[in-house]
Amino acid sequence: MEFSALSTIAGIGFLGAVAQWVAWRVRLPAILFLLLFGILVGPVLSWLDPDAFFGDLLFPLVSLSVAVILFEGSMTLHFSELKEVGSTVRNLVTIGAFVTWAITSWLVHTVIGFEYKLAFLFGAVVVVTGPTVIVPMLRTVRPNKRIANILRWEGIVIDPLGALLAVLAFDFYISTQGGEAIGSILLLFLEIVLVGVVTGCIAGFGLGAMLGRYLVPEYLRSPITLLLVFVVFAAAEHFAHESGLLAVTIFGMTLANQKDLDVKDILDFKESLTVVLIGGLFVILAARVDLDALYSIGFDSLILLAGVIFLARPLSVFISCIGSELTLQERLLISWIGPRGIVCAAVASVFAIRLVEIGAEDAEIFVPLAFLIIIGTVVLQSTTAKYVAHWLGVRDPAPSGFLIVGGGQVGRMLAKALHEQEVRVLIADSEWDNISQARMDGIETYFGNPVSEHADRYLDLSGIGNLVSLTGRTNFDVVASMYYRSVFGARNAYELPSAAEGEQKDKHRVSTRLRGQRMFGEDVSYNMLLGWLTAGATVRVTPLSDEFGFVEYMETYAERFIPLFAVEPSGRLHVQTAEGALEPEAGWKLISLVKPEQE
Repeated sequence: MEFSALSTIAGIGFLGAVAQWVAWRVRLPAILFLLLFGILVGPVLSWLDPDAFFGDLLFPLVSLSVAVILFEGSMTLHFSELKEVGSTVRNLVTIGAFVTWAITSWLVHTVIGFEYKLAFLFGAVVVVTGPTVIVPMLRTVRPNKRIANILRWEGIVIDPLGALLAVLAFDFYISTQGGEAIGSILLLFLEIVLVGVVTGCIAGFGLGAMLGRYLVPEYLRSPITLLLVFVVFAAAEHFAHESGLLAVTIFGMTLANQKDLDVKDILDFKESLTVVLIGGLFVILAARVDLDALYSIGFDSLILLAGVIFLARPLSVFISCIGSELTLQERLLISWIGPRGIVCAAVASVFAIRLVEIGAEDAEIFVPLAFLIIIGTVVLQSTTAKYVAHWLGVRDPAPSGFLIVGGGQVGRMLAKALHEQEVRVLIADSEWDNISQARMDGIETYFGNPVSEHADRYLDLSGIGNLVSLTGRTNFDVVASMYYRSVFGARNAYELPSAAEGEQKDKHRVSTRLRGQRMFGEDVSYNMLLGWLTAGATVRVTPLSDEFGFVEYMETYAERFIPLFAVEPSGRLHVQTAEGALEPEAGWKLISLVKPEQE
């Protein structure tokens, strides 16, 4: 089937968007569906032939896209975080990465027959996991907090470090292809590394100085940074072939680690590129996969996959965990969860194109093998990790904690009330004053936009099963409710509208199907609670009994209380909503906001 150029480009973008939407719906890493869609329209149906369609532009387009991915990944690495993540994570991204690299290289040499230099390159490429594949899996698996933190931080930190390792390994491989003496090889390698590091540092410190002195207007910060990534890549390639990817990686690291330089807005800019750039890129890359080459390997490719999963990963984890306080069960689950992701696929693809150009042996099966490991680890581990965690006894119960979006006075009041009942509660807010006050109250916080991609990476939702939107801004509360419905479910998303909404006509009011459940009663608003708190209202926890039940409670406090929560003797917590009034029984605890008596 033939399509016009316009239809092909539009179709690639559409498939990329659909794949990511499907991944969001089923809570699996997006790369799985991107690769499957690409393989479907490429080698299976023969609807897309990227090499014929893009011609000589294919390599520059792929290279520049991968440069953006590596730049974005390197910007997430803050060296200060390496001190904070704990010894286990540091061991996993250093010693563990080296062990995985060595074993995978040996496996691909022994089982597949790659020459040693190409085997070491392949091993370096498949070291990387990454947060884009780990985070969706953790939400489904629900491991205990210690395991979740280790896996999440490993994915965050190894993403740029693994990319740097892969790029250095590729540069060394290229350096050895001329047949020169070892001295010439090392000289060429040092030249590539030197050009990449110097170019990246100049760009990073130069742009950092411009941003720090406000020489770039706010609306141009992200576009100029993106264009500079392209320029840095091209400039490095001009001075030393194959140094471009190293240059942009160093560029991102340098920019991210400058003191007193806020680049969160630049990092967030990648969100708008995700659907178009990354989505389309991986559809194109997957469409180039030579399935016949993979079939020709046969059973050996499955042996390689099994070796990566059952040998390389467990050994790297157990060696890295020597001396840690992790139990055997926790180490086993960490050993089982190690899916490969976007950086692995992107780097493998661009390397393979260059390997084919220089006539490297076995270059045609480089990408199929990498994609096999990506798809194999994602599918196998995402579908079984939940059951493995349950069998090992390290899976948390159904999440019952609360994510409170909005750390104003009302949000902090609810957070303290829940915290005192030993319920995990997390406040997310972009206002530092609110976050600072919450931390002083001993509440766990996230400083940033809770619906950003940064939150997808760093927001620890282990044990969290409910959302409460309390910003007082209707549109943002609705966005937060819609954003987290796929995570917590519609029944576990709550809102508290402002007083102004009650005065709006239907044609100006946001549809109820897009909103969370209304908390605390039909007549209760955010402004009402804020007014009560200003007037001196306090939270009271009252145990109910046969002698003093809910009826007696209502008679005592009359119009001076608003029921918030009720807690069963088992510890199960109920939220008062407009849809259903609480009916606490004897033995329950009633948590209410109570106004002082009028004198």
